[in-house]
Amino acid sequence: MAIPWGTIKSALIFIGPIAIPRAISYYRSSRNASRSAGVTVRPVPREIRYALALLAFFVMTLVLKMLPPFTPENVFQRTESRLQIPTDVLFNRIAALRPGAALTAADKVLRGKFVNLESRLLYLQFGPSVMADCPFCNAEEPKSYLYYAIPSLLWAHLANFFAVAVVTSPSWTGRYGRQWRSWATIAAGGMAAADVWFVGNYTYQANARALRVGDLDNFYWGARVTRLWCLAVFDAVLGYSIYLSATNRAFIQLPTPAERIENVNRALHVAKSKMSALGIIKNTAQRDMELRERSDAYWTHEVRLMSEAMEEREVIEGVNDALENRLNLQNIERDADTYTTMVLQELNQS
Repeated sequence: MAIPWGTIKSALIFIGPIAIPRAISYYRSSRNASRSAGVTVRPVPREIRYALALLAFFVMTLVLKMLPPFTPENVFQRTESRLQIPTDVLFNRIAALRPGAALTAADKVLRGKFVNLESRLLYLQFGPSVMADCPFCNAEEPKSYLYYAIPSLLWAHLANFFAVAVVTSPSWTGRYGRQWRSWATIAAGGMAAADVWFVGNYTYQANARALRVGDLDNFYWGARVTRLWCLAVFDAVLGYSIYLSATNRAFIQLPTPAERIENVNRALHVAKSKMSALGIIKNTAQRDMELRERSDAYWTHEVRLMSEAMEEREVIEGVNDALENRLNLQNIERDADTYTTMVLQELNQS
C-alpha cells in the first residue's frame, strides 16, 4: 500500500524542525573543528575541480530533463479529457494535435491498449513508453508492467551511481572523496530502492473515482519530477560536501596515527637519502685534488671575510650588547653541555 502524499508532508513538517537545526549544528561544529585544528583554507585542488564539474554537469542534465520539451506526453492532460472518455473520441482529439492530423505509431499502439479502464489506470502509473513498448504486458497482470518498467526506472539511479563512484574514487579525489563514499553509496542505493518500492506499491485504482481531468493523480509524471529533483539535490549536496572538505572549510579529517607514522617514515627516508647524497658529494670533493683546492680556497676566503666583518666597530658593539644585555651565557653553556653529553652517550652506546 502506497503512502499518501499528505502523510509524507505531515512527516516532513514534523521531522523538519528537528532535523534541520541538527544538520546546521553539525555543519557549524565541523567548521569550528577545522578552525581549531589549525588547518588553513586552501584553493580547490585540480582533481577536485574536475569532480565538481562532473557533478555540476550531471545536475544540469537532471534539471533539463524536467523541462516540458523533455517530458513525456500525457494524453489526458494534453487533450483535457477525463479518464472515462471513449477511446475513439480521445484519439480523435490526439490526431487533431498531430502533424497532418495523423496518429503516430505509438498512438496506434496506445489505442489498441486502451481497451478498458484498467489499462488507462496503469498508463497513469507507468507512463506512455512502458504502456506502448512492452511486448508481454497485459492489464490482467499489472505487475508485468512493473517488471518492464524497472530498467527504465533505474537509469537515472544507475547514472547517479556511476557519478558517485567516480567523484568519490580514492584514485581520483583521494581522501576528500573517500570520506563520503560510503554515505553517498548508501544514500544512492536507498533512493533507488525507495523509488522502486513507491512505484510498485502505488494504489493506481484510486484514479478510477476521478470524474474530471483535474482530479487525476498523474503519478508517473509526478514521480519522475520527484526522482530527478532528489537526484539533483543529492549530487549538489555531495559536491558541496566534497568542496568543503577539500578546501579545509569543514568536515576535515585529521591523519590517523598510522598515516602520521607513515608520513614521518617517508620524511626520514627522504632526509636520509639527501644526507647520503651529500656525503657522496663531499667524499668526492675531498678525493679530487682540484675540487679540494677550490673548497679550501672558498673556506679560506670565507674565514677572511668573516674576520674582517667581526672587526668592524658596529659589529663589535652589537655583539657586546647582545652578550651583556640579551643573552644568558650560563644557560647557553648548560644547554650545550647537556646536548654534548647526550650525543657522546649515544655514540658510546653505539
